Amino acid sequence: MPWPEVTLMSLREEFVKLASQPGVNRRELCRRFQISPRVGYKWLQRYAREGVSGLEDRSRRPHHSPARTAAEMEAAVIGERLNSDGCWGGRKLGRVLSDQGVSEVPAPSTITGILRRHGLLNLQLSAQPRIWQCFERAAPNQLWQMDFKGHFALPQGRCHPLTVLDDHSRFALAVRACGDERVATVKSALREVFERYGLPAQMLMDNGPPWGGADHPFTELSLWLIRLGITVTHGRPRHPQTQGKNERFNRTLKLEVVRRCALSTLAQCQRRFDEFRDRYNLVRPHQALNLDTPASRYRPSPVPFPKYLAPIEYPCDAIVRKVQAGGWLSYRGLSFRVSKALRGHPVALRPCAPDGRLEVYFCHQAVAAVDLNGARGAEHDDC
Repeated sequence: MPWPEVTLMSLREEFVKLASQPGVNRRELCRRFQISPRVGYKWLQRYAREGVSGLEDRSRRPHHSPARTAAEMEAAVIGERLNSDGCWGGRKLGRVLSDQGVSEVPAPSTITGILRRHGLLNLQLSAQPRIWQCFERAAPNQLWQMDFKGHFALPQGRCHPLTVLDDHSRFALAVRACGDERVATVKSALREVFERYGLPAQMLMDNGPPWGGADHPFTELSLWLIRLGITVTHGRPRHPQTQGKNERFNRTLKLEVVRRCALSTLAQCQRRFDEFRDRYNLVRPHQALNLDTPASRYRPSPVPFPKYLAPIEYPCDAIVRKVQAGGWLSYRGLSFRVSKALRGHPVALRPCAPDGRLEVYFCHQAVAAVDLNGARGAEHDDC
């Protein structure tokens, strides 16, 4: 039976002193102190060799651990952990070391044990993640996701990180430190991306400006993308999980860069974003990609960025109307409001059902639907 915890040292000292008296029945004394004879003689031997200090508890750590990871390997694990800003776990670190040609890389559980032993394991980050059903496009450039990560203050102004991610490969096409969220700023950033990587088939974004608004989900920026031949889609309002990959990327950016660095200028932000993007695309194993890197899964688009926008053309039999001020168009003496962003642009009307409903197309994409039965007369104000 173990010693009572509150008087551990005093009981041990009392026992060895009583047991050292001449003529004492040591086995009976052990019984009275509720310890086995083996434990009793152990404390007597330690007391004889070391005095009172020999009665203190000793580490149970083995003197020899032949299966313990070599110090050089532990140093390599710790170095890669620090290079990742303390964010990568056992699986990612193991894959990085293997890609570097390191032989006999420990198992992920062993690497996690090394991190724990050195106090480098963030328990909050290691918590079991919530499981979501994940959807992925079959090939690169079928869908890009675009978003503004939450802006943050600088000594002068604010930084608005613009992120663009390929849905299939998770390849970060852009991480741009912007001074605002205006259309001109986003178009400038996207031109550079399109010139380097080509055009995607579709882009997904939320419903906020500059690619969405209260009046209509299509804006000046959306129409520019549509004219380039890109299909523009928006996530469901108040459902950020629709852009789950981009949201997760933004979280990683915030954790590994924004929270860890003292950023003072947009130029400094961009340098840090570029370093992060290179590491994310080229080095960091991605768990959703079976620990491959995004760059190993991505291929540039075969569709080049055009020097000039092609004119807007519709088939000869299409019903074409020009959108007027306030986003209104007229058909058969009736007026329909579509979107202010379409003002001055020609659109095509296509019947979509025999019940009087028409779809409004801008270039290749349906941007609105109108109901002839519910439309009002042509009188309206230019709101």
